[in-house]
Order: sequence, then structure tokens, then C-alpha cells
Amino acid sequence: MAADEGTRVAEFRGRVGLPRLIDVHTHFMPQRVLAKVWAYFEAAGPLVGRHWPIAYKEDESRRLETLRGFGVRAFTSMLYPHKPGMARWLNDWAADFAARTPDCLHTATFYAEPSAPDDVRRALAQGAQVFKCHLQVGGYDPNDPLLDGVWGLLAERGVPVVTHCGSGPVPGPYTGPGPTGALLARHPRLRLVVAHLGMPEYAEFLALAERYDGVLLDTTMAFTEFVESAAPFPPGQLPRLADLGDRIVLGTDFPNIPYSYADALEGLERTGLGTAWLRAVCHDNAARLFAV
Repeated sequence: MAADEGTRVAEFRGRVGLPRLIDVHTHFMPQRVLAKVWAYFEAAGPLVGRHWPIAYKEDESRRLETLRGFGVRAFTSMLYPHKPGMARWLNDWAADFAARTPDCLHTATFYAEPSAPDDVRRALAQGAQVFKCHLQVGGYDPNDPLLDGVWGLLAERGVPVVTHCGSGPVPGPYTGPGPTGALLARHPRLRLVVAHLGMPEYAEFLALAERYDGVLLDTTMAFTEFVESAAPFPPGQLPRLADLGDRIVLGTDFPNIPYSYADALEGLERTGLGTAWLRAVCHDNAARLFAV
């Protein structure tokens, strides 16, 4: 971590009045999986669509040191399968990672396959606190009957599911508010965290949060120059974002971002929504959600 970057993050926390941060959207994965993810991003793969250098391409211990150096007191290990048979072994890795990383919120995942309900029950028994669902990479319909047992169980337990369901950066067959809206109509008690504020369908996903009390949104990549140049947040939607201030949580996509961590925080500050909103978003809402 460059000294000036650490200073910028510390100064942000000072301006907002936060000794610590909670980041609900960070990635820790088995190294061979993460290496493939980095290669895909840096090659501007079809689901990325643009040049995307990795800012924190470091070994695991260094990445943990960097995140903690920013004052992050709790974070996730978002991981996701892109084919059947991956979810269980990813979850086993994540359980081990959480056991040796006390400040990590134990994260798990699932895929639309016959074993999905058992995989989720197993992960919950291991202590999973949050799940990741990536509809773009997974390429599956959240309303697939194979997932009925998964959503029902997670809704019953009140376990948050961070879900990449917006159509950015490249649309998928099941991204956008339609499939997710249908899912919430069937499972209205789901604690669904819409990743990236649902970009680029910001207004539509804000509407789902207004309709369903269990829906939250994370700020991953939103308001950064990198995203604003391609999928800007509509200024007219800022009042709705302010009104939902108790259901917006900080996410960054660390380490898989093409800019600095400080850039992400300062982008949120540029919304002009104020220090109380920023304190809630960058710490208090997630602290309440995960009881930490």
C-alpha cells in the first residue's frame, strides 16, 4: 500500500468520522482461481468488455495487510462458480479461509445444479454468514427450479446474498431487474444485496429496494471515474439513494479494481449525500446487517 493512498483513506475516515470501515464486497479465492480471474480481466474478456488492469495484484497476505491498513474491520471473500461441481469445493476453501482470517465474514456461494440446496445447507453448517450469487458469470436464471430450495432456506434464515444481477459491464441472459424482480416476488423476505447498485439499471433496482424491505444495495465501483465514464449514476436518482440510506452498504471489488481503494471512497463522497449517509454506508449498515 502506497503511503499516500493510506493517507487518503485515513483522511476520508477522518472527514466522515469513522475509525473503521466494513466492506461487504471484496474477493479472496483460491490462488489458481484468482489468477484466472485476473487474467480474464486484464485480457478484457467478453464479460468485461474493456481494459481492466488489476490494482492490487499481490499475494494473499499482502492483500490482507493492505485492506487492514485501510482500516477495514470486516470484509468478505466473494467467490463464485461458473460451472457445475465448483461450489462445494469453493465453499470448503472459504470455510478454511474464514477460520484462519477472523475479520473475514464467512462467505459461500452456489450454482444452479441439483446439489445446490445440499451445498447451501452444508455451507451454513460450516458457519457461512453471507453468500455470493453471480448471475452474469454463472449464466443461470435465479428462478431456476433447481434453486427453489436455496432461496427458500436463505430467506427463512435471513442470510444476506450479495447478487450481481445488474447488466453491467456486459448484459447476460438473466441479468437486469426482470429476473431478480420475479425472484423477489416469490421470496419477498430475501435479504438480497444488489451488487454495484444494480448498474446500469440503477433506477429499477432502487425501485426493488423501495418495494422489498429485505433488499439492500452495495456501492461497488459506483461513482468512480472508471464507471461514470461508461454507466454514470443518474443525478436525479440521488434523492432516492439518500432515502434508502439505511440499506446501502460499502462494496469495492478489492482487489479486482483498476484504480485505488481511496478513489472508491472519494467517489462516494462526491455524491454530496453527507457525512451521516457516508457513516451509515461505510460502516453502520453492514455492522447491523452482520451483527458485528
